Amino acid sequence: METGWILISAILVFIMQAGFLCLESGKIRTKNSINVAAKNLSDFILSSILFWCVGFGIMFGYSNSGYFGATEFFFGAEHSPWQFSFFLFQMMFCGTTATLVSGAVAERMSYFGYLIVTVLLCAIIYPFVGHWAWASLYDAGNSGWLENLGFIDFAGSTVVHSTGGWMALAAIMVIGARQGRFDSNTPFPAGSNLPLSVLGTLLIWVGWFGFNGGSTLALNDDVPLILVNTCIAAAFGGLASSFIFAVENRYMDVSAMLNGVIAGLVAITACANIVSPAHAAIIGIGGGIVMFAGDRLLKRLKLDDALCVVPAHLFAGIWGTLAVALFHKDVVFLSDAFWQQLSVQALGIVIVGLYVFCLSWVLLVLINRVVRLRVTSEQEYIGMNITEHHATTELVDLLNSMDAQEKSGNFHSRVPEEPFTEVGQIARKYNRVLDKVHDEMSQRDRALSDFKSSEKRKSAILNSSMDSIVTINLQGEIIEFNPASERTFGCLRGKVVGKNFVDLFVLSKDKLAVQKSLEGKFVTSDGLLINRRNTILLKRSTGDEFPSEITITGTTFGSSIANEFTLHIRDVTRQRRLQEKLKQLAYSDPLTGLYNRTYFMETLTQALKSINNTKNCIALFFLDLDRFKKINDTLGHQAGDELLMEVANRLMNVTRSEDTICRWGGDEFVIMMNSRHDESSVLTSATKILQVMRQPVVLSGRELTIPTSIGVTLTHTDLVNPTTLIQQADIAMYYAKKAGRDNYKLFEPYMAEQESEQFDSEQTLSQAIAEKSAFSMLYQPRVDANKEIVGFEALVRFTNPSGLFVPPSQFIPLAEESNLIVPLEELIFELVFAQIAQWKKTFAVLPRVSINLSGKHLLSDGLLPFLKTAMQRYGIRGEWFEIEVTEGVFLADIETCIDVMQKLHSLNIAISIDDFGTGYSSLNYLKTLPVDILKIDRSFVNECAVKEEDAKICSTIITLAESLGLSTVAEGVETAEQFEFLLSNGCSEFQGYHFFRPLSADKVTQHLGQLNELSVS
Repeated sequence: METGWILISAILVFIMQAGFLCLESGKIRTKNSINVAAKNLSDFILSSILFWCVGFGIMFGYSNSGYFGATEFFFGAEHSPWQFSFFLFQMMFCGTTATLVSGAVAERMSYFGYLIVTVLLCAIIYPFVGHWAWASLYDAGNSGWLENLGFIDFAGSTVVHSTGGWMALAAIMVIGARQGRFDSNTPFPAGSNLPLSVLGTLLIWVGWFGFNGGSTLALNDDVPLILVNTCIAAAFGGLASSFIFAVENRYMDVSAMLNGVIAGLVAITACANIVSPAHAAIIGIGGGIVMFAGDRLLKRLKLDDALCVVPAHLFAGIWGTLAVALFHKDVVFLSDAFWQQLSVQALGIVIVGLYVFCLSWVLLVLINRVVRLRVTSEQEYIGMNITEHHATTELVDLLNSMDAQEKSGNFHSRVPEEPFTEVGQIARKYNRVLDKVHDEMSQRDRALSDFKSSEKRKSAILNSSMDSIVTINLQGEIIEFNPASERTFGCLRGKVVGKNFVDLFVLSKDKLAVQKSLEGKFVTSDGLLINRRNTILLKRSTGDEFPSEITITGTTFGSSIANEFTLHIRDVTRQRRLQEKLKQLAYSDPLTGLYNRTYFMETLTQALKSINNTKNCIALFFLDLDRFKKINDTLGHQAGDELLMEVANRLMNVTRSEDTICRWGGDEFVIMMNSRHDESSVLTSATKILQVMRQPVVLSGRELTIPTSIGVTLTHTDLVNPTTLIQQADIAMYYAKKAGRDNYKLFEPYMAEQESEQFDSEQTLSQAIAEKSAFSMLYQPRVDANKEIVGFEALVRFTNPSGLFVPPSQFIPLAEESNLIVPLEELIFELVFAQIAQWKKTFAVLPRVSINLSGKHLLSDGLLPFLKTAMQRYGIRGEWFEIEVTEGVFLADIETCIDVMQKLHSLNIAISIDDFGTGYSSLNYLKTLPVDILKIDRSFVNECAVKEEDAKICSTIITLAESLGLSTVAEGVETAEQFEFLLSNGCSEFQGYHFFRPLSADKVTQHLGQLNELSVS
């Protein structure tokens, strides 16, 4: 009895294959129906073979720690009838699982792809899951690891349906949706034959009796309850999904009912033997709800499941597996046993899900990279009946005939009509449409002939006119269109006659006004007027606009009412271009073609006047090319002009057409953006401008960059005048240069305040230099190893008109920035020379005085003439003083520096490099520089006695100087330890507060007196 019942159940499960075939064939499009039949049959064949070869052995063979079987491969050697019937029953289960996956990816997976999926599922995935949960069904002593934990899955809600559903989910994610599936503009076909799908569902329902009933493996007392529960769950599943759909959409959907039935069947499968009929109804309802919600979720995620496999089998299978714990007749709800069973069921769901989905997704992705699993777009559009199986149908034949007509252009031949078929009726109707089209074409040909005759009569007058002459009726339809009109508007007469002139050639912004003028017969006060010369922009057939003059005359045809109007149209593009050219000459920069300052100020003024009405924000960008003068000086003015034109092109490319770009003068450019933007968008635009300006440019064969400083200001109100706005942007640009160049700064009020303060400071400093009375000199002694004075460094001090002392760290940089450094240093030279001359008259012994010299002064053309004149005027000899220059001076022009320093040497003037070690000079140049002394910067001296790094630097500089025959002076010696260290390392001279603070001229005079007394003695 057991063997017979299992065989009967296996046959019932086999009927499910027919059910799945009918279900899928009815729910897909006809062009893929043959493919569905072929792949369903192939899936079952291949799954049966694989299950016989390896699947049964992995699933039910002797267990390896409960994870997989290792025996029973190629089943059938020596087995009992019950074992054969059990094998056959499980083979049907395997085939069912394979069919689920292929149904989800229908209508776009290649036939070869179906076979690959079946191989992966039946040989690698399904047998392992089955072993974990069902291994003991074949041999009671051979349990899988999930079984040992207490996992229950009576007939396969998880083993069969969730496994197939997980792989189906991975497959639809990998291959994507069908063409047009989620195109909201085109409704997707719901199915080609829903009655066939209903038949398939009923066959599946019948097969499910064997699916669940046979899982007892014996015709025992549990079978009737199982079959009743199966039927009730299916019925309530269909009811639940149909009810939800009807409530939401106000009509009944057959597909929702079918999917609900299947979801109820899947849900009850895990626990049909252990629940009551009432609980089966609840489980079926839950399956229908879960299916409906899952279907919504997939659609929202745009995952295309052709047969609703994932919601109906995977999601409902998960629900059914959990329902084991919820409704088990022998497990008390919320008891310890309940929670234990629920956790085991959840663990099984999670483990199976992770294993099946992850492994399936990885394998399918890898295979898809090697072998394309999906058919091409063209193959999907044509249908897989033809592309995969070279099959044909009546509909395909009809479409081929229609396609041949389209390609040949011959619509006189009729398509074949198959009698007594729906396709034949379509062909018959199509042939009738062709007959009607032929009649219409004949009438059109006759009308065209009459039209040509009329054309010949009127062409003599129309063709002789150089202006465009267009006649329109009261509706604006074109009646006449002369050759000049064809040339002007760029279209043939035959293409426009009968069409609306306003729609074809009037701009969108003027259409309403011109239409109203036409309706008023061109006599209203607004719009075009009859018998007047009207100016308006028109457009050609290509969409190009052109300015025109239109003179309108009316035709009455013997009545007092004008029925037609003739438009005499003249293209005045050439005249307008001449006007624009004259305007361009007045408002453009001749070199770059950009707007000039005059036009820019007018545009800015106008924009400010209208800013309150438009609620726009005006942003100004003031650009200055860094070191442009150097390009002009080194590469020539032609290269400079090329650079300016390249800058203009880049600015036009990086800005919008509505932005105004101006060459302000020299290497300065100004951009105005007038739109609804904020500070963030304005600074983004500044960044884009900097990026495009940083791109290399080739000038005179050299690749250069264009570092640019940009000042940005913006206003939302008209309270600021154009000049102030320009000034703000200019100030911000100056701050960008101060910040290191090649960047931008947004104007802030404090900048103007600081600029005003700096301007006042510059004026004060300039006036003080002119008056010469606000400056005084201090002298910092230099001593030798015996701490005896051997020289002085002249230090300038400045007291402003308010009597406040201004530190050199403030007024020296100000003098350099404002180009006052040269006159300031000339004043210093005169003050020091006068003092040296006075001392020389009194003392025979006078140590050398060093004077600091800036890089600008060193490289200026006036240094040597000034020194010679001043030395002659004060009677100063070159060996009485020395000049100190900083190391950074040599960065500007090393060759010129060497030349000037050699000429200073020829005057017996010693030269020292101040702050040595902090600049960037090359040692290669150091050996060629005509210098005498290296002054070690105080930053190294400060910790030379306690910090190893500074000690090494100091000793290295001293050693370097000795090797080059130079003296060394250590600045900023503050402690005895520093002095001892430097002395021990061979430093020549020392300077700092450890010996002397800066001295006034009177104090120096006292020391010189002592020095001379010692020299005499």
